[in-house]
Amino acid sequence: MLDFEGHKPQLHPTAFVAAGAQLIGQVQLGPESSVWYNCVLRADVNRIVIGARSNIQDGTVIHCDSAERDPPGTPTLIGDNVLVGHMAMLHGCTLHDRAFVGLGSIVMDGCEIEAHGMLAAGALLTPGKIIRARQLWTGRPAKYVRDLRDDEVEIQRLGVSGYVELARRHRQAMQGAAC
Repeated sequence: MLDFEGHKPQLHPTAFVAAGAQLIGQVQLGPESSVWYNCVLRADVNRIVIGARSNIQDGTVIHCDSAERDPPGTPTLIGDNVLVGHMAMLHGCTLHDRAFVGLGSIVMDGCEIEAHGMLAAGALLTPGKIIRARQLWTGRPAKYVRDLRDDEVEIQRLGVSGYVELARRHRQAMQGAAC
């Protein structure tokens, strides 16, 4: 973790940050959230906020759009119970509670993913696009495909609780290794 120009990452005591993850500047992690191995969260020009029980999986890069320009850029805001897959890239966007970003996906400036909205693996959400609640988007550039079924929404919910438990086990393993 790196203090940058007077801003130090703020972690809830129950948040998990894996070895090798880099948190820089105005980063906030909520209760039981997790940032996995080799992620980079660089909040040097604006803020990154991650809510409760959200997980940022291995190798993901999160940045934000500069607040110093005219008009001001956007922070990266991630709500509660959000799943962000391995090697995703998020930049100046908003992921509402229970949003899902598939592995290897890119979410660009000014984008939003609403509750239970899903960006499929490998997709590219271009600037300013909005994925509405329960919609599935895929492709490069991403386009709406269909609405999610109830069972797909349930899988997302289970994924969140699974990552909260997995983070707890990794925290214990890291503490055991330090002894």
